[in-house]
Amino acid sequence: MVNITRYDPFSLARMDPFGDLDDFFKGFFVRPVALEGTPELQIKMDLKEDDKAYTVHADIPGVKKDDIHVSIEGNRVSISAETRTEKEEKEGEKVLRSERHVGRVSRMFTLAQDVDEDKAQARYSDGVLELTLPKKAASAARKLAVQ
Repeated sequence: MVNITRYDPFSLARMDPFGDLDDFFKGFFVRPVALEGTPELQIKMDLKEDDKAYTVHADIPGVKKDDIHVSIEGNRVSISAETRTEKEEKEGEKVLRSERHVGRVSRMFTLAQDVDEDKAQARYSDGVLELTLPKKAASAARKLAVQ
């Protein structure tokens, strides 16, 4: 099974063997900036493996199919999408509030085995991207005759 872990460069767990300091200071010094009303889009995913292939279900709601890009290089898979959100509130002819958000979200992960790019498939339906990534057959070791 593939283990996907998230690295936190600000984690104090390296210095504190009990992990208490990390919980105490989490979010105390570094707080991400988020504007009110702007959507925070992240690609959340499930990864499953069987003998023949990996299956990925990635949540990318509100994105058009043409704005999703999947790249496979050996055992490295990259998913990216362009997001566009427009919201406008009007009263009469005077615009009271207008919000536009254009951005890019991406996620990259590494698998334990190389993927057969020619047989890989991607489907997008109801905000969920489903990737079927067949494992590449391991090449047999070749012996060289020494002359």
